[in-house]
Amino acid sequence: MALLEVEEIRTHYGAIEALKGISLTVEEGEVVTLIGSNGAGKSTTLRSISGLTPASAGKISFGGEDITRVPAHHIVEYGIALAPEGRHCFPRMTVRENLDLGAHHRRGPEIAEDLEKVYELFPRLRERERQKAGTMSGGEQQMLAIGRALMARPRLLMLDEPSMGIAPILVQRIYQTIGEINRSGVAILLVEQNANYALDAARRGYVLETGRVVLANDSAALRNDPEVQRAYLGT
Repeated sequence: MALLEVEEIRTHYGAIEALKGISLTVEEGEVVTLIGSNGAGKSTTLRSISGLTPASAGKISFGGEDITRVPAHHIVEYGIALAPEGRHCFPRMTVRENLDLGAHHRRGPEIAEDLEKVYELFPRLRERERQKAGTMSGGEQQMLAIGRALMARPRLLMLDEPSMGIAPILVQRIYQTIGEINRSGVAILLVEQNANYALDAARRGYVLETGRVVLANDSAALRNDPEVQRAYLGT
């Protein structure tokens, strides 16, 4: 049984059907990526899994439990955390306050342990602990968004466009850290506009077009696929 199983989900924004029967799986400890052009349904897939934009049909299972109708504010309790596109840090709150919010549903001494782990992964956040999030660079805010999601102690971390709008040197650092997070046992579902980064980081991938999965394979096979090369890899 996969950790996450998404079966034929359909999701609407009003009368518009954004997802038209998406199916995918993520195994324990695996990195899986979704690639595709803008409007393909990548972010909507993450939003449907996290309950922010609930699926209107189909089924989402996590750890063998049906979570299709679980409200977004309870999804995190199952072990799923999302670092959203655009980061959405609370700009007037400090780094520490943003991180504390990531653990709002938890109690006990493990929270302090996880805070220390986040600071070890992202030393810059320790340096900026008392700084207002809104005064930090885009790359630092991305670190904060990922750190905040990790404070939920997830089994599955969903990352939506972690490289968007960030200086290349910081993108490399963030992807190194994504690898470290995965090696600690956390499964990752990655949405990334830069397919080269995505396929380097992931073991498997799904290619989405207009709300459908049009291709699914391991990363090496996708990288060698002529259509993927032409459309997403710039070759």
